[in-house]
Amino acid sequence: MALKVELKPGERIIIGQSVVTNGDHRARLLIDGEAPILREKDIMTVSEADTPCKRIYLIVQLMYLTGNPQKQQELYLELVDEVVKAAPSTLPYVEAISAHIAANAIYKALKETRALVAYEAELMAQARAGTPAP
Repeated sequence: MALKVELKPGERIIIGQSVVTNGDHRARLLIDGEAPILREKDIMTVSEADTPCKRIYLIVQLMYLTGNPQKQQELYLELVDEVVKAAPSTLPYVEAISAHIAANAIYKALKETRALVAYEAELMAQARAGTPAP
């Protein structure tokens, strides 16, 4: 079954190893195949990866786009170890991400990592406000 993707004018999408940029009008693509696909809103750049959990997202994104999770496995494990040591309450997120990676469900791991990044933002907001972390 083909994946239907609608792109806004000027929106970018990664399909496999290529970046596709839409023209001036909305477009609908039907993509049939096994290439990794990421919409612009889900793409994290190196400069945007400015927190520990965002760096984990970046690594999982690379795992997904390259199709070779083993290549980034060591760095991933180092980063999640640091995050869990600093904030033990992140462990359920990390366990879920790692389980998806072990099952080679890297896109699901990427989605779970988005939840980890959101949780990190929540923890940081609480720290700035001086409220205790969950």
